[in-house]
Amino acid sequence: MVAYDPNKWTSHLFDIEGSLVREIMGRVSICVAWSAIVVALYDYGPPFFDRLAIVETAHSMIGPSLGLLLVFRTNSSYDRFWEGRKQWGGIVNETRNLARQAESWLSADRELANTVIRWTSAFAFATMNRLRDQKSIGIAREGLPADQVSAIEQAGHVPLAVSRKLTALLHDAQKRGLLDAVQLRSIDLNIQALIDYCGACERIRSTPAPFGYVVHLRRALFLYCLTLPLALIRNYGWETVPVTLVISYILFGIEEIGVEIENPFELMINDLPLESICETIDRDLRGITNATELVRAG
Repeated sequence: MVAYDPNKWTSHLFDIEGSLVREIMGRVSICVAWSAIVVALYDYGPPFFDRLAIVETAHSMIGPSLGLLLVFRTNSSYDRFWEGRKQWGGIVNETRNLARQAESWLSADRELANTVIRWTSAFAFATMNRLRDQKSIGIAREGLPADQVSAIEQAGHVPLAVSRKLTALLHDAQKRGLLDAVQLRSIDLNIQALIDYCGACERIRSTPAPFGYVVHLRRALFLYCLTLPLALIRNYGWETVPVTLVISYILFGIEEIGVEIENPFELMINDLPLESICETIDRDLRGITNATELVRAG
């Protein structure tokens, strides 16, 4: 995700990275080149090409409808983006709560408490990589048994395997008398919530915008932009070229924004900063274990 100050226009007004210019350059160039060809034929071609000009009424009527389609596309994509961010905010909170309870309730077995906290951190990395079709718990593997990490990463659903590992550790703690039934239920609710957040992210990722809607919008958008020079040529002449450039840039840019943020879990520059979120979780949870060790040492 691009970090910027929304109060300073000059800090990002002319930025190329993240502004989607590269993504839409090809489509816009096609429309601009076509508009130049249309104007050249209209001005310098045989009299037959004078018939290229069409009335502007159709574009004036279609424009508002096309705008509504684009706004709906962008709004629905942003809803998915914001929903994804809320789910990851929930993961941050639940991992902290789980680690807080483990640190307190398993204080009699500090090694077990640290192990639970490390696997809790691993869940976040496993979820991030699951959303990117990868099987890894990232830097969270540090401090965990290599054989257990390898077995977890070979599972079909790594976040689920991590949650099962956490459940097994907690049930073992109950059998040893380190947790009572109420404490076990409370901490198990945190694990359930983590699974729910992971499932919600998977739902967002696996359910793109309906194919028919996307196809129709793109066809209408291309048809509108390619016929636009025909509607402008009689009144604008060679000014049709820059006008087509501006209008096609705006329309294709709006559509591309919807595409860019529709799946907020990938590695594109406008996606959610999942690496940063996971590293924050890992740093916070390591801070819990480090603080406890300092207290014990003191």
